Amino acid sequence: MTTPSTKELLQTMQDAAENLSQNDRREFLRKGVSYVAGAAAVGTAGTAAANFSSNLPPNEPIWGRQLGRGVVANPYGVPSRFEEHVHRRTVPWLTAESISSISMSPLADLKGIITPNGLVFERYHAGVPEINPDEHRLMIHGLVDNPLIFTMEDLMRFPSVSEIRFIECPANGGMEWRGPQMEALQFTHGMLSCCEWTGVPLKVLLDEAGVQTEGKWILAEGGDGAHMSRSIPIEKVLDDTLVVYAQNGEMLRPEQGYPLRLINPGWEGNTSIKWLRRIEVGDKPWHHREETSKYTDLLADGRARRFTFVQEANSVITNPCPENPIKKPGFIEIEGLAWTGRGKIKGVDISFDGGINWQPAQLKGLVLDKALTRFSFQTKWTGQPWLLQSRAYDETGYVQPTLSQLRESRGVNSIYHKNSIHTWQVQPTGEVKNVQIT
Repeated sequence: MTTPSTKELLQTMQDAAENLSQNDRREFLRKGVSYVAGAAAVGTAGTAAANFSSNLPPNEPIWGRQLGRGVVANPYGVPSRFEEHVHRRTVPWLTAESISSISMSPLADLKGIITPNGLVFERYHAGVPEINPDEHRLMIHGLVDNPLIFTMEDLMRFPSVSEIRFIECPANGGMEWRGPQMEALQFTHGMLSCCEWTGVPLKVLLDEAGVQTEGKWILAEGGDGAHMSRSIPIEKVLDDTLVVYAQNGEMLRPEQGYPLRLINPGWEGNTSIKWLRRIEVGDKPWHHREETSKYTDLLADGRARRFTFVQEANSVITNPCPENPIKKPGFIEIEGLAWTGRGKIKGVDISFDGGINWQPAQLKGLVLDKALTRFSFQTKWTGQPWLLQSRAYDETGYVQPTLSQLRESRGVNSIYHKNSIHTWQVQPTGEVKNVQIT
């Protein structure tokens, strides 16, 4: 390839300017002439091109001068290599083994409210089982008139429903009860995702089995090595519990419960049992390991809260955040996510001074029941420090508490249900730090 002459560069810029307005054209050519003049001063246009990306105007980018890959190079599509940094991450010291660990969703890099399947947070109790769907069965038994065993084919013959719902581990943010530890949004709030779930309402299957009058609870059990199980009251089951086999338009990923899982919208993620194999109807809760020694909230006086199923209203600012510092002064759109297990988000307020003053943010896009909701606030940053907070409230009137309010009622010994207002400290450099205000 030959290096274009100064004359050729000027002609290219004139051609590119033809479709611009008069003012934009004048500014474009002024900057372009300055660039070419600088190139000539150095010695040649080729020398300047070495200091100026050949893919930027007025040049034709290299990708526009050659053929791309064909349609079968990646039979199952993958993101651009320039997005390889967007992936799930874990905290090595958080758990003893990877088979009983957690990976977090990169919330700072996500757009909209749907979490791509490959980025949905993971939580295992005994690793990911490899289940042949042709050999998988769902059993329904206990206090029912007709005990049933369903194949996957049986289940997929029922009329399906698809619903967008968030799922959140109740330990989301749990590392921050005593003080700020994690300098990343992914680690402070990343045990959270939102997907379109497709399956059959559990109520439909229980109607087939015929729940007896004494049946007040169900036990949902997984087919993994831990046989993870949770007791769920029948009122929730008859309301909106789903038996799910697909996620965001495709069959469940193995780490999300393939081939079958439960979704309890708005409730602790651990109640949405993965690799679902058995549902037993009973007259009282079972109080298994994961609802006694685990997933209970230890209070300051040593007692523990029992069956705290609902994920309370919560929110967090995703831009700026430690992963998304402010690059330069000027216009900025403050963005974030809000969610509640009680229904719909009604509003979100923004504070720039640590909660002294509040301004209403705009809710963006879809506002759905028990789903993530985007919010936005447009402003300018001139290099001033901020103590940036968001405060969500839902349609029931519940308002996201301050950290001091939460600690006053719960102490600091808990792990679960930390939904207090979060604070990002924006420094004059644009860097963002995780801090707490008490």
